[in-house]
Amino acid sequence: MTRTGIYTGSFDPITNGHVDVIARAARLVDRLVVAVGVHHGKTPTFTPQERCELIEQEVGEPARKAGAELVVTTFSGLAVDAARQAGATVIVRGLRDASDFDYEVQMAGMNGAMAPDIETLFLAASPGSRHIAASLVRQIAGMGGDITPFVPARVAELLTSRLAGRD
Repeated sequence: MTRTGIYTGSFDPITNGHVDVIARAARLVDRLVVAVGVHHGKTPTFTPQERCELIEQEVGEPARKAGAELVVTTFSGLAVDAARQAGATVIVRGLRDASDFDYEVQMAGMNGAMAPDIETLFLAASPGSRHIAASLVRQIAGMGGDITPFVPARVAELLTSRLAGRD
C-alpha cells in the first residue's frame, strides 16, 4: 500500500522552512503531493505555475533521494478535498510556534470532522527555520533587504528581481 501525504500552502514564495518540512515529510511517506493553493481573490507575487516550478526545482531531487515520489500540483478549495483527490491519507502541516499550533489544531479538528479517514501530521519546524514566514520574506524583499538566509538562492534572486521597484 502506498502511503500518500499532502502538504498544502500558498508557497509564495517557497521558503527554507517549507523546504525543511517537505524534505522531512518525504522520509515518512511513499508519495508526497505538494499542493499550491490558488485563491482567485488574492494577487500572489508568483503565478501558480511559477510556484510549482520553484518547488520542483528546490525539493524534487531531495524528496526522491528521501524515498518519496514528489508530485507538485495546484488546488483551489478545501485542503481535505485536495487530499481526497490526491489519494492522501495524511495532511502534513508545519508548526513554527504556539500561534501556528493553536490555528493548526483547530484546522485539523475541522478537517477530521469532514474527512475522518485523513490524519493530520504536525512537523515542528527545525530550529533554523522557526522564524521564517513567507509574508515577512516578501516584506523584507520589497524593502530591499537581504532574504538569502530565508529562501533558496534561486528564489531570492527571482523574488528580489520581481519586487524591485514596487512600492
